[in-house]
Amino acid sequence: MTAPHTVPVAILCGGRGTRLRGDGPAVPKPLVEIGGRPILWHVIRLYVAHGFRSFLLLTGYRGEEIAEFTAGVSWPEGVQIECIPTGEDTPTGGRIHAVADRLAGGTSCVTYSDGVADLDLRGLLAFHRGHGSGATVTVVRPELPFGFAKLEGDQVVGFTEKPRSEAWINAGFLCLEPCALASIGPDDVLERGPMEAWAEQGALRAHRHEGFWDCMDTYKDALLLNDLVERGQAPWLTAVPA
Repeated sequence: MTAPHTVPVAILCGGRGTRLRGDGPAVPKPLVEIGGRPILWHVIRLYVAHGFRSFLLLTGYRGEEIAEFTAGVSWPEGVQIECIPTGEDTPTGGRIHAVADRLAGGTSCVTYSDGVADLDLRGLLAFHRGHGSGATVTVVRPELPFGFAKLEGDQVVGFTEKPRSEAWINAGFLCLEPCALASIGPDDVLERGPMEAWAEQGALRAHRHEGFWDCMDTYKDALLLNDLVERGQAPWLTAVPA
């Protein structure tokens, strides 16, 4: 089994964050703060807490600010972080393609810079190495934004408050083998061509996560995550060692 500290983690950090506020936040999306620290810090911390030590940050929009932030943090001993400019408008797959040679030596992890979860990343890696396919994606059933009314005819008999979706969605937190990396082109959107092709080929497995997950996609998401931290109820922080 490949130990986490030998597995590189590529984090997609090129987003502009235009859905967070009108024309975008005052900082690049990975640096939008949750509980006084950038969301990127939370993502890296989650991996570090599970034994990962090598990180490639695939930057784009205002990437120099991300590099400045990471250089100024006192990370735990042994943690190595390298920021790699991959173009302002490069699609997600293209960013990974740009560093494929750096990841091709064995198993690698790929994730987004805006998603947090109380995920057992060691368990994810073990699951991936155990099934033998080229790619694994973590999937979750998100909480729906609205409650449901329970009806009998036209009579309302109750309500279900924000149930979980029955469908599973891509939550990021991927593990990839060199054969999967080799199929990603410079103009690819990771979530479309490559992942769809892996699925058609039977080369993509799903790691189901039933715990907490949220993606800071909108301003409402940022408020929710900040509130959880302020109340001391952030599962991605309390589920792993400091």
